[in-house]
Amino acid sequence: MLSIEQYRQKIVAYLDTYAAVKEPENLYAPIHYILNLGGKRLRPILTLMAAEIFNCDPDKALDAALSIEVFHNFSLVHDDIMDDAPLRRGHETVHEKWNINTGILSGDTMLIMAYQLFEKYDAETFQALAKLFSKTALEVCEGQQYDIDFETRNDVTIPEYLKMIAYKTAVLVGASMKMGAIVAGASVEDQDVIYEFGKHLGIAFQLQDDYLDAFGDPKTFGKQVGGDIIENKKTYLYLKALEFSSDNDKQKLLHLFSINTGTSQDKIHTVKQIFTTSGSAQATKEAIQDYTNKAFALLASLNVSDDKKQLLKDFGKSLMNRTV
Repeated sequence: MLSIEQYRQKIVAYLDTYAAVKEPENLYAPIHYILNLGGKRLRPILTLMAAEIFNCDPDKALDAALSIEVFHNFSLVHDDIMDDAPLRRGHETVHEKWNINTGILSGDTMLIMAYQLFEKYDAETFQALAKLFSKTALEVCEGQQYDIDFETRNDVTIPEYLKMIAYKTAVLVGASMKMGAIVAGASVEDQDVIYEFGKHLGIAFQLQDDYLDAFGDPKTFGKQVGGDIIENKKTYLYLKALEFSSDNDKQKLLHLFSINTGTSQDKIHTVKQIFTTSGSAQATKEAIQDYTNKAFALLASLNVSDDKKQLLKDFGKSLMNRTV
């Protein structure tokens, strides 16, 4: 098995040959820009790792891995437009660097490019990958709509929130791993287990992202710390704070999340204080651990060696200990 860094290097090298700027330049330059902004390359790494877990040369899964990475970045370009986000990975977002229309069109192009990458596989593999990809892409869009809807609702529940992040984030992590298993020719049973493992890990990953959005270091996080608070997003932190807070703090929280204060540092500071004193921050940490443990428990039924199961566990642990 390769190391995480070796998988990442493979993906970056393959990206270098793929994301060339061509005509019309104003369509492809933003695509080249977003694909080369760096990032963790988490999802394509998981595709290559899953392929090798099932005894396949990871190079054979490079096109599937790149498809996931292109799709993920397409979704980020459009998400940033909807959120009016100024930064992505510490750099200007596409719509800020160019304009909104360019961001929309370049994003649309990336979605088509993601599908094109499946054409390099045989018909049976192509069909399985495309079917999974279409299902996942729809769920990601549904998750994004739930996220938007929640901004104007005051009655969002924890189960609703968990469903939203499962669709918006976790299903793509699960699909990344299942695609590697599909390319490797793993059994349907193993494909499904690795998908569920990735999905549970993806929920833990998003909860960790929510936590870091409020409490991360702006030097390493790469996004605007407090962005979810500014946008009045009903995250797990927020919902747990409502559940645990005193009446006074609950009313204060409801008020702050009902108004648009721009990038008010006072609002961010007050909300973070309530997250901490209410016990919400600690509850979020515990939920992250719980979903990580659920992911690890699924590995017992995976038909691979114990050494390979341990590699998956180690990767999961490294994700939960991240600061970016």
